[in-house]
Amino acid sequence: MRYRIRPFRNEDADALAKLAVRAIEIIGPCAYSAEQVAAWRARHGDAERYLESAEAGQLILVCVDDADRPCAYALLERDGHLDHLYCDPDHTRKGLAETLLAEAEIAARNSGAARLYTEASELARPAFERAGYRVSQRRDFEIDGVAIHNFAMEKALAV
Repeated sequence: MRYRIRPFRNEDADALAKLAVRAIEIIGPCAYSAEQVAAWRARHGDAERYLESAEAGQLILVCVDDADRPCAYALLERDGHLDHLYCDPDHTRKGLAETLLAEAEIAARNSGAARLYTEASELARPAFERAGYRVSQRRDFEIDGVAIHNFAMEKALAV
């Protein structure tokens, strides 16, 4: 199968919402408890959120398969914050995360961002590290009363 990266289209919103939820539900239990996965999942699934992000000028890079179906995506905010990086469980281990991170870096450099930063899950952390991000701290917090953690990570961009 061949993949390609393309810009977000409004008709992608529902597919991306479902993709994120599917990734959280299927891959999440590899590093998080059922309670943590449920709390994390509850924060996703709203297709309207993608439309609002695109309308606000945030960049959503969509990785699609041969049939133009979304398989993975990244959401990059204007200030260099990489808010989402999700890959459908049926398409993991194919370099899609690394490809999306490389494309996001190009876009950030072109927009004049001095750095990229994110809050990566246990599961996404290795992909970010391979792309040159460094952990600045482990973040322990709660979602709806459920303790969970992720990692603040960043990558400086040479000017």
